[in-house]
Amino acid sequence: MYEPIRTKSVHTMAGTASSDFPHRSREEELDIQLAGHLAALLAVTDELRALAPSADLDAAAERLSAQVTRLRGGHPPVRSSSGATGGRERGVAGLHLRAHALAGRALVVAASRADTAAAILSAERMDAHAVALPRELAAH
Repeated sequence: MYEPIRTKSVHTMAGTASSDFPHRSREEELDIQLAGHLAALLAVTDELRALAPSADLDAAAERLSAQVTRLRGGHPPVRSSSGATGGRERGVAGLHLRAHALAGRALVVAASRADTAAAILSAERMDAHAVALPRELAAH
């Protein structure tokens, strides 16, 4: 009643073609994701440093940069030297809120990756931005 299928299944064809592409391990994918979150946190930290300089933010930026460099295999993150690029529109409170959220995302990935150094740094940054946020909101 039905004619037999004479061509290979798309699934088997995809299986042979996919072996031509490099695949990353779960750990490599988590490293990439964690480096991305920490690099975004570093960018927001740099914006905060331009608007409200502090020794705490300077130290945090250096530690974040070191972690991103480690996760990227020795490649340092690209950093803006022009200062705040959009922080004035968002305000310091908005930047602290954004930084808190980014640190939380980094903490989740660091915990699933079992990266103690990145998890500790992320948790410290969450705490620092949570403390700074009410002060900034009260000032407005």
